[in-house]
Amino acid sequence: MKLKPGFEKEYKKRHDEIWPELEKALKEAGISDYSIYLDRDTHTLFGVQRRESSEKTDRLPELPIMKKWWDYMKDLMEVNPDNSPVVTPLEKVFHMD
Repeated sequence: MKLKPGFEKEYKKRHDEIWPELEKALKEAGISDYSIYLDRDTHTLFGVQRRESSEKTDRLPELPIMKKWWDYMKDLMEVNPDNSPVVTPLEKVFHMD
């Protein structure tokens, strides 16, 4: 994902104050141990999360609370026409247990 320059503090603030109903929806979808990292040079956001099932998380974009969050965050990030964040899939090149 990409953060617009100059919005680093506001992005962090909004996530520090994540809505309880959004946090609940993420947990119910099987997401835990969720972190977002920022590369300040490129404004790239990199999210890492543990997921129980991709089936549950694949349904998150359909939830009204998720759409409301995207609308809330659209002024800070690069977004698609539906206000979902523009996401660039990454290729795994290494893994170690």
